[in-house]
Amino acid sequence: MRMRSPSRPSIGARKSTTKITVRPLTPDLWPALEDLFGEKGACNGCWCMYWRIGSAYRRTPRDRNKAAFRDVVRTGPPPGLLAFAGDVVVGWCQLTPRDALPWLDREWRLRRVDDVPVWSLSCFYIRIGYRRRGVTTALIAAALKAARRARAAALEAYPFDADKSPSASGTGYASTFARAGFKVVARHIPARPIMRYDLRAQ
Repeated sequence: MRMRSPSRPSIGARKSTTKITVRPLTPDLWPALEDLFGEKGACNGCWCMYWRIGSAYRRTPRDRNKAAFRDVVRTGPPPGLLAFAGDVVVGWCQLTPRDALPWLDREWRLRRVDDVPVWSLSCFYIRIGYRRRGVTTALIAAALKAARRARAAALEAYPFDADKSPSASGTGYASTFARAGFKVVARHIPARPIMRYDLRAQ
């Protein structure tokens, strides 16, 4: 697969009609994830390990986080989805059964609502220059399809509510999930709802 860095979008680029395609992260697409995350490993060298090992990722060298996540990808099943605009990889979301992310259960703000075996759409990373252009929406739609194919009972997300907090978010925003049909099922703190899409009713 050929990778290239995106050119700087024009002022009107947010209205681009570039088609977004979404694919599961399989081992052959690892170079695409490397291209997207770059040398910094997405968010402070996390390499999408935070919900697996918690704050220990900050004390772990970036190359070790990277190697650990590559092992996750090699072992399978795919731990998430990649979004492409043409041949440019522009976004990522982690999509797994909640049980694959043990640190969620150690975060009191995100403690389980019930014993439904949900899947979790736990984090996003969108390439600079492609943010606020519908990439997250495309990833959410693809995640719902993937969770449905996997016979998940529900898909859960942990976004920030921008009406209650100005914080940046790597987990998405509540308004985006609401537009996709997710409902708030718990709110342990005002700015961080737990939102869920019930797949059993489909």
